[in-house]
Amino acid sequence: MTPPAIHIENLNFEYKGNTRKAVKQFNLQVEQGDRFGIFGPNGAGKTTLMNLMTGLLPYTTGSVQLIGHEVKNNRRFINTLFGFVPQDFSFYHELSPVENMEFFGAWAGLHKMEIQHKTDDLLNIMSLQGVRNKPVNTFSGGMKRRVNLAIAVMHEPQILFLDEPTVGVDVQTRYAIIGYLKALNAKGTTLVYTSHQLKEAEDLCNKIAMIDEGRIIANNTLSELLKEHKQDGLEGLFLNLTGREYRD
Repeated sequence: MTPPAIHIENLNFEYKGNTRKAVKQFNLQVEQGDRFGIFGPNGAGKTTLMNLMTGLLPYTTGSVQLIGHEVKNNRRFINTLFGFVPQDFSFYHELSPVENMEFFGAWAGLHKMEIQHKTDDLLNIMSLQGVRNKPVNTFSGGMKRRVNLAIAVMHEPQILFLDEPTVGVDVQTRYAIIGYLKALNAKGTTLVYTSHQLKEAEDLCNKIAMIDEGRIIANNTLSELLKEHKQDGLEGLFLNLTGREYRD
């Protein structure tokens, strides 16, 4: 039997010095091949959950498994299973795209020829061949986002975590990135995505979980949730489930 891409059971987490749990008795399952969106207001626990699933935050109670492997017990192997596109840029700004990809490719355990092949392929896909040897700190925000994404998929991960992958980019770049993510998914990569770009999310995600105060408050296909809550879009569903008041 094929294990789910992600299986979370009775997960709890609180930050040191804060008695309020950021994640509470959390249970979630994401199947392989899903395009899964996680949404909620500011402070709901989205980024905390991403960091727990990728092993960036340690957990002591509950279970987080990626493709049947417990995250906290198999850190080195787990790192080969997923890629992560964080909201903050995760590369060396003074280096070129080629230098960044050489470094992160080696860190992922790729051989020299694999790194060269993947670098050429991805820079071509991301329309970055013309600037391959220029320092990334001279790039526009959209170009930096594409470098961030290229680094995350160099080792062909089975699961790709995306935290606001298109924030601050123009319409053309957003369209290109979402198109590439759909193509990756069509080849079998499971996508786990969170963003405040709800129109974009409607186009990308086939299943969603809405979370608030560290708990899931809705979890189903987008079409079923819209039907259940009598909404015609994700923005209306979001407001219906989480309210309209300000969140800090």
